[in-house]
Amino acid sequence: MDYTVLICDDDEDILSALQIYLSQEGYKVVRANNGLEALQAMERETIHLVILDIMMPEMDGIRAAVKIREISNVPILFLSAKGEDTDRVLGLNMGGDDYVTKPFNPVELLARVRAALRRYARLGGLHDTADSIEAKGIYQSGGLMLDDNRKQVSIDGEEVALTALEYNILKLLMAHMDRVFSSSQIYEMVWDEPAFHVSKTVSVHIRNIREKIEINPREPQYLKVIYGLGYKVVKHK
Repeated sequence: MDYTVLICDDDEDILSALQIYLSQEGYKVVRANNGLEALQAMERETIHLVILDIMMPEMDGIRAAVKIREISNVPILFLSAKGEDTDRVLGLNMGGDDYVTKPFNPVELLARVRAALRRYARLGGLHDTADSIEAKGIYQSGGLMLDDNRKQVSIDGEEVALTALEYNILKLLMAHMDRVFSSSQIYEMVWDEPAFHVSKTVSVHIRNIREKIEINPREPQYLKVIYGLGYKVVKHK
């Protein structure tokens, strides 16, 4: 399948470099100079992945990501000169799937793009065959249900909107209920790449999932942390 990547940055040199790297990999590229243009592109094009700069005029990348998450679960890769943990966490909290700092290594960037698209395809955001659908199942713990046939999560009958990464993390834990997975195990199985210093990245996504599925995220009923060991979904009847 041909993938279309939306790149958004107010620096024309960076946009041109991104377009060259992505086009050489066979991706169709759509360009935008700010968050508003990115949203307009999302409305007129079928986009499979978004690369967003954070600091931009008109509308910054964080605000654009929030708006994109209202209409789509496509992977969002943040690109910014800022490398502090606070910026990484903010981007992930606002719906981002990954984060690369400028100046970026083209090989690393393309690897992250490929990995994000693989995860999105596994989620079913791009396509699903009849055979693959028949092989998948439904996971349930009390009022929490994950229907992998429809790629839907619901709590007490109300559908919950998760990003691709959030869905895949929850699916992993629900497919092995009551089993504890470390942050490194979750990262390697969901991100499909080696885990190096990833505890903060995983914990941010876990917190986001809790905010969506738990009545009281501070006292979670389903998604539990086992301090010093990792996370698990508790099996309820």
